[in-house]
Amino acid sequence: MQEKAILSVNGQEIELPIVQGTENEIAVDISKLRAQTGVVTIDRGYKNTGATFSGITFLDGEKGILRYRGYSIEDLTNKGDFLEVVYLLLFGELPNEEQYSKFFKDIKDQEIVHERLKKISDEFPSGAHPMGVLSSLVSALTAFHPNTLKPHASEEEAYLYMVKLIAKLPTIAAWTYRKHIGRPANYPCRSLDYTSNFLYMLNKMPNNEYTPNPIASKALNQLLILHADHEQNCSTSTVRMVGSSNASLYASISAGINALWGPLHGGANQAVIEMLESIKEDGGDVDKFIAKAKDKNDPFRLMGFGHRVYKNFDPRAKLIKQSADDVLSQLGIKDPVLDIAKKLEETALSDPYFIDRKLFPNVDFYSGIIYRALGIPTEMFTVMFAIGRLPGWIAQWKEMRETVEPIGRPRQIYTGEVARDFVEIKERDLVAQ
Repeated sequence: MQEKAILSVNGQEIELPIVQGTENEIAVDISKLRAQTGVVTIDRGYKNTGATFSGITFLDGEKGILRYRGYSIEDLTNKGDFLEVVYLLLFGELPNEEQYSKFFKDIKDQEIVHERLKKISDEFPSGAHPMGVLSSLVSALTAFHPNTLKPHASEEEAYLYMVKLIAKLPTIAAWTYRKHIGRPANYPCRSLDYTSNFLYMLNKMPNNEYTPNPIASKALNQLLILHADHEQNCSTSTVRMVGSSNASLYASISAGINALWGPLHGGANQAVIEMLESIKEDGGDVDKFIAKAKDKNDPFRLMGFGHRVYKNFDPRAKLIKQSADDVLSQLGIKDPVLDIAKKLEETALSDPYFIDRKLFPNVDFYSGIIYRALGIPTEMFTVMFAIGRLPGWIAQWKEMRETVEPIGRPRQIYTGEVARDFVEIKERDLVAQ
């Protein structure tokens, strides 16, 4: 017998089903609450609202657990290749060798982007923020691939749309970066893997050989895996909400990119570096800013510490910390801003104030360090995040499409003026006088 919750509203008792997930998560199903009582719930920011059922990512913030399709983030990051994880997120299982080879080839076949899209990219001013350019160009892809606008594509068509976007986003992102720094665009190198190819497009100079550093490629591979999906966060929920209207994949992903752009979401790693730079400009006294962070009356906040979901530790941060250490040591990076970051990290991991409050460095802290060490400017950090999060967005869009979810339509509690009569403008003037 299914358990139920009993709710009393204005003297009327109703039964609400209780549903349980495979990891024993429990929810009260209020889908029919308004139809039965005329009452809705209020949950600002949807912090306690399960908007969907999903089989993609499991996250337990209290225990520091993150799994994609049942596989621990630790195993995937330490043993996996990014495209293996992409395949897993999209299709539910890790690929065998034949499946991986085909998937890799299909992506390599789609890396080239139409030259007319490049002309559109060239028309943006050089000072345009890369995230604004990226979202615009992804949306513009619908003009070059109009079939993607079909709301009910076949599996084969949907597969091609997904592969095209996974293949082309790094090319578009690299073009955006090269335009931003005033250098000519590079084209994909077919012989390189996904992450090495992206580094190649970012850094290759005309008439010079360039071979991506394997340490940099490994660090980027791990970062992309760690960012690949994170349950129903702001940008993912945006993708699903937009996609629920039968908007195209590219329009939905463009919306997700814009949601990710905000400093409270994907822009957090950029905020980390900006904070470190401000500490350096102030003289580099880390102890001073540690004291400011402890002072509840001081508006200063340490960026990249703690997490709104992970209450003990961010499992992604534990993994990427080692990668950050490897990049800094093996590449021989000398940067006073990164020296400040290391001192902040050491303090937070040893100071009782931070330990008691579980304010440990999170994935944004370490990803910002790695991106800076790789020579990537801060304006590009969120673009890097978008490339990593792309497969999760697509998997969520695909899942929503396959389960035929209804269009998203949140309710509200109205707090405006009650009904009033319209008064013509001349009479309004008389009343005002």
